[in-house]
Amino acid sequence: MNVPRIALTAGEPAGIGPDVILMAAQQTWDAELVAIADPDLLRARAQALGLDISLSELDPGATPKIRAAGHLAIQPVPLRHPARAGELDPANAPYVLETLREAVEGCQKNIFQAMVTGPVQKSVINDAGIPFTGHTEFLAEACGASQVVMMLATRQLRVALATTHLPLRDIPDAITPELLTSTLNILHADLRDKFGIPSPRIAVLGVNPHAGESGHMGREEIDTLIPVMQALRGEGMDLTGPLPADTAFNPKVLDNSDAVFAMYHDQGLPVLKYAGFGEAINITLGLPLVRTSVDHGTALELAGSGEADCRSLEQAILIASELCQGQKRQH
Repeated sequence: MNVPRIALTAGEPAGIGPDVILMAAQQTWDAELVAIADPDLLRARAQALGLDISLSELDPGATPKIRAAGHLAIQPVPLRHPARAGELDPANAPYVLETLREAVEGCQKNIFQAMVTGPVQKSVINDAGIPFTGHTEFLAEACGASQVVMMLATRQLRVALATTHLPLRDIPDAITPELLTSTLNILHADLRDKFGIPSPRIAVLGVNPHAGESGHMGREEIDTLIPVMQALRGEGMDLTGPLPADTAFNPKVLDNSDAVFAMYHDQGLPVLKYAGFGEAINITLGLPLVRTSVDHGTALELAGSGEADCRSLEQAILIASELCQGQKRQH
């Protein structure tokens, strides 16, 4: 059995990232999990949570192996300042970014076959004077990817985004033919190559209410979406729409779609998070590596309390492992 080795970044040290990694490590996985974190942070948090954990420093040259419940490999990255649960400290912002860099570098060197990221606190990284808009953008730059696509998923639903963290007033101008063409090509390619779907079916949402209602509620559909979709259909892509967002998330559409392509963050993600609350995950498409993530924030108020929910991390690990196996089959 080929065992994938998966890097887990603990994210913001004052949040629940360390907690959910420790909770997930209390079970056995068909993968070798490697926490990229400060070992003293994990030991202290395990003590606060009443969890037994045995940490073994990773030997990157060793063959990946399944570890028993309660045993976790670790690639140590030292905190810049002692961390307290629930108390943000800008001094540790460089530590958070260093864990991400080490995970990316490990994937590029094939030490890791995938990376799973815990939640970060964007505000405290910016407070430290470091420009940071999110994992997705950071990883794209770190990997030299010209463009990536954010997709959130549950076991029943996948929603990819044309735009991500933009103010609502900027979205129509950002949705250009070039953006739509490139994002749909990335989505189509990764559904085929990473998820093993030979002919992906993609439901495309409109920008405006009622998908513009024949131009009476906006012309983005007529002027931009429809011409791009017609061109891509001519290249063999299976696209439905543009569909009104308020009626697209119904069984008739979803049963015949492998993914929904939403135009902006709060168009598609509220539906997905409602449908899969606590178990949804984030997947970055277009990277030269497998990256999944939890879909929740740092939950500072829950850190160290034992009340954090680790189901999203567990799903992110499971999907990352499946995507690793899928890529092996492709090659």
